[in-house]
Amino acid sequence: MQIHQLPYADPGVPDVRSGTRFLIWLGRMQLGGQVRSLLWGLLLQLSIAGLPIGVGLAVQAVIDRDGGGLALGCGVLVALGAGIAVGDTMQHRTAVTNWITAAARVQQLLARRTAALGSLLTRRVAAGEVVAVSTGDVEKIGWFVEAFSRFSAAVLTLLAVCVGLVVYEPALGAVIAVGVPALALAALPLLPRATRRADEQREKAGKATELASDTVAGLRVLRGIGGEELFLARYRAASQEVRRTAVRSARMWALIAAVQVLLPGLLLIAVVVYGAGLALDGRITVGALVTVYGAVALTHHPLRNVEEIAMAYAFSRPSAKRAARVLALSRTTDPGGGSGDRAREASGDLYDPVTGLIAPAGQLTAVVCGDPDAAGRLADRLGGHPAEPGDDHVSVRLGGVPLDELSLDAARTAVLVQDKEPVLLSGTLRELLDVPSSGGVRPEDALAAAQCDDVLDALAQASADSEGDPMRTPITERGRSLSGGQRQRLALARSLVTDPEVLVLDEPTSAVDSHTESRVAAGVRKLRSGATTVVLASSPLLLDLADRVVLVHEGRAVAHGTHRALLADEPRYRAVVTRETDDEHAAATPEGSPDRSRTARRVAALEGETA
Repeated sequence: MQIHQLPYADPGVPDVRSGTRFLIWLGRMQLGGQVRSLLWGLLLQLSIAGLPIGVGLAVQAVIDRDGGGLALGCGVLVALGAGIAVGDTMQHRTAVTNWITAAARVQQLLARRTAALGSLLTRRVAAGEVVAVSTGDVEKIGWFVEAFSRFSAAVLTLLAVCVGLVVYEPALGAVIAVGVPALALAALPLLPRATRRADEQREKAGKATELASDTVAGLRVLRGIGGEELFLARYRAASQEVRRTAVRSARMWALIAAVQVLLPGLLLIAVVVYGAGLALDGRITVGALVTVYGAVALTHHPLRNVEEIAMAYAFSRPSAKRAARVLALSRTTDPGGGSGDRAREASGDLYDPVTGLIAPAGQLTAVVCGDPDAAGRLADRLGGHPAEPGDDHVSVRLGGVPLDELSLDAARTAVLVQDKEPVLLSGTLRELLDVPSSGGVRPEDALAAAQCDDVLDALAQASADSEGDPMRTPITERGRSLSGGQRQRLALARSLVTDPEVLVLDEPTSAVDSHTESRVAAGVRKLRSGATTVVLASSPLLLDLADRVVLVHEGRAVAHGTHRALLADEPRYRAVVTRETDDEHAAATPEGSPDRSRTARRVAALEGETA
């Protein structure tokens, strides 16, 4: 895989049993790139390790006044220099490719998992942790994959140097064969503590990121209550804690780096002293001593790769653990074989066994919940997402078919949920409405039903096109150039274009005025005539147009009927729709005079408003 071939057609099925297993799986998936980087790394490392041979030949040739030997030594040095240049360039190229492609693979996996889980993701994992995994963690995971090939080349080079020196000069080679592995393993006792400190740093940084994300998300509310300074102080304290743990972690890695510099220096001194004695005794030549000395000096380069892989593993393991935890989350149970056949059967009434809610096929069903959060969780569950930990094995059924037994594509085709705060992606209006659909609803009809005429006029005026085509006008990120009501209606039009078998709308008109809301409700009812539509709302304008209204109280569907019948006969329904408290209801309906009560007046007013 090369960078220009990204993204992957299939990023694979990761091993998420642990962070280490995830790293191993990722390295195995990058095997081709790892092998290429290893081979180029061997060319680089062996060329560096071979430099003392050329220098030794040249020095010995000068001592012996041998012109041919000097030419040979110079030729060896030139060849090794070319090997270093090519090997360094190509190893860097392949290593960076491994890094980027590994990070891209993880990001693809995270994006697919996010799309599969939807809003359920942030109920199981904090939003700050999701941000940390998808940004900083993927870089650290890619770093380990990239560093592993260099580490492998370094280990093979050290092994070749030790074996070669033992064969070339046994007296000195034996000392080096014992000393170099000891140097490579010298930092092992320090690694557990360094790893613990790195884990602590990552944990503190993740909490600080989560706090920052939550603070930014609620900044408008915090400013409204004057609480931004309080949260700023909390973030300042959290960031200082991250700084302190980072300094403690850096001290350990500085100690490991010092060990990797000090011990090779001591080995080099020992080799020089021992080798000089051997040369004075005539047991080795000066050229051989120079060769061995140079080889030992250059082992510092591959030993640094040993330090790097230890650091990369220490930082990437907690990152891989967090990524594996997110990737291990599932929508519900995995769909079994034959999900395509089940998808064709998935039609009919929509039934939620948790609340007892039934949305008859082909009708507009309005659902009234006293708790907006409960309404959001119900909308998620109707879309096939278990909204509570205990709901994992209680799936919503469509025509008797559990949604969690369908493939994700089949479930999304059958049931589409538009939440309270839909997001508009940047692009033109035509691109916004170019979504997978049945083809039964034209974009023009969807825009008309959602009452988007003023939105089209605003886009036409802002269009850079000479003809003022609103469909070609770019929409800024998240639709920031539009008002809240305009964004909400465009999102509704996008949902209507998809024309799913079941459309679930959570407060689709909360940001528009009552006159626009009435027209939108009528437009949706007309466009979705004969299709199953569920609207979670408490607006009388929407409720009065519904074929069936269901009251969900304390997590259960407790009453159903028409809006006007429930308004007259069901006090709990009336309390939610009219915003009437129990005390107000008791005070307003004295025994013996129900027709003159405040409740009766409100019912009459609402009936007049919805007429």
